Amino acid sequence: MKASKIAYKPVGFALGALSGMIAGAVFQQTWKLIEGEGDAPDALDEDRSWRQILLAAAVQGAIFSVVKATVERSGATATRRVTGTWPA
Repeated sequence: MKASKIAYKPVGFALGALSGMIAGAVFQQTWKLIEGEGDAPDALDEDRSWRQILLAAAVQGAIFSVVKATVERSGATATRRVTGTWPA
């Protein structure tokens, strides 16, 4: 395993945690715009419709994927600028 890949591991973990927090905040704001409610439905919330639950899951998944890819790609690009090598 390359040294740059090993050195990037802790950075990758930190970026993963950061992307989760960012995505959660973005999703909460997006859900308020979509449904006008503060909390997104949970899959086990019997008071919510299938439509609401599946819509929330789809929106949340899309947001988390885009934020994660953006943060990871930015971290890899920054690592290359600092070290001269791509971390993967």
